[in-house]
Amino acid sequence: MRFLQRYLYMIYPSIFGLYVLNMFLGSTRLEWLIGLAAIPVLILSYAGASRLFRILGGVFIVAGAGLFLYAGLPAGQLPMQMTATMPLLAFLTVLPWMNSVVRAGRFDRRINDLMKVNVADFGKLYVRSSFTTYLLVMFMNLSALPLTQEVLKGNMKNVKKRVSDSFISRVTLRAFTLALLWSPMEVMVAMTVDATGVSYLTFLPWLFLASVTLLMIDWLWNKKTFGPLENVPDENRRIPNIQPGKMVWQIAQLLLALTVFLGTVVTLGNGFGLDFILSVTLVILPFAFTWAFLMRRFRSFRVLGWNTWKVRTNGMQNFVVLFISLSLFSESLNATPFMEMIQGPFLAAADTPILILLLIQFTYLAMSMIGVHPVATIAVLAEVLSPLYDLVNPVSIGIIMIMGALATATVGTYGVTVTMTAMNTEQNPYRITLRNMPFALLCGSVGTLIGWLLL
Repeated sequence: MRFLQRYLYMIYPSIFGLYVLNMFLGSTRLEWLIGLAAIPVLILSYAGASRLFRILGGVFIVAGAGLFLYAGLPAGQLPMQMTATMPLLAFLTVLPWMNSVVRAGRFDRRINDLMKVNVADFGKLYVRSSFTTYLLVMFMNLSALPLTQEVLKGNMKNVKKRVSDSFISRVTLRAFTLALLWSPMEVMVAMTVDATGVSYLTFLPWLFLASVTLLMIDWLWNKKTFGPLENVPDENRRIPNIQPGKMVWQIAQLLLALTVFLGTVVTLGNGFGLDFILSVTLVILPFAFTWAFLMRRFRSFRVLGWNTWKVRTNGMQNFVVLFISLSLFSESLNATPFMEMIQGPFLAAADTPILILLLIQFTYLAMSMIGVHPVATIAVLAEVLSPLYDLVNPVSIGIIMIMGALATATVGTYGVTVTMTAMNTEQNPYRITLRNMPFALLCGSVGTLIGWLLL
């Protein structure tokens, strides 16, 4: 097991890439073989997964196996139950290359310099830090959190730990959530687009409006909270010399790249009738390599990208355990009458759509409190809610599915983002949850409000 763990970067792409290829070939026999290979891969990944994901994966495996037997499906059908979530795993496998091209272009360092420039008070620092984190998360996703948190820890060395803990856990996690609300490279967004069948471009203006509105509210909220605290400069800290014109050009390049990326994804998806997740997966690699070449940073991108991709892929055990076990559970559940029972409360509320939206919002929140990853929740909800798309506007359901899921990134005590922040800042994760709960409720409520207005 330990020997094979070092070569997961060869094992995972082989299986997930073959599945993507088969999406074009449409071979049932090849899909069966891929599903069969997923079983030893699940066992191998389980050995290297964290305790939380082992528990979560174990629950889905046991429940999925039980449902499989209850449905009376033939044993030969088992491999076909393991492949439904492989497009998501293929998507996660190529995602580090986008992170690497941003780092190769040194956008992360230059934009992070914005936080190192002294400001008069912590209210202004909050706004600047939030904006910086927001920009970086759009391309770097989870990798942006430790980067910005380390810079802020250096900026706030002379501040009481209680204050710095509160500041960092608010600004980084909230900006992280808001940046991903409309990102095509966010799993929750991609899953919702494919589940509802609604075009990403239909969701985009509403999600972007919600993101910007909540960002402004958060800035006003915390500028007032931290504004009275004077920022005393540290004489020993190096202050970078920022050229405003050059910084604006760096940000403009990032926004232009994101616009081109979105245009390419939508064009490819519409032109060939591809699922949104598959479109993003196919575009990321050629886009990242082309961007690196145009920036004349191809050599550093190639070295950095390979090393980053290798490390990230070798560390994908948590997601592999979650997604493959989730596939077994959801596919087996669909073959039983239990799905209709779960759908019952949602169908009963079909005449009062606002209740459905509120139920979705608080289901995410409740599940995150007991350690269930929002990806697992959204996968189950997607199956449960599918009959409602003819009764309730799927755009409304999709908006709250995305915003409710991402709101948990600020409060999920056992989630990756909160745990990472707790470790980086050496604070209690439950304090982070309590501190960000008002924002999580606000974020979910804004999603519910937009969904209600679109009914």
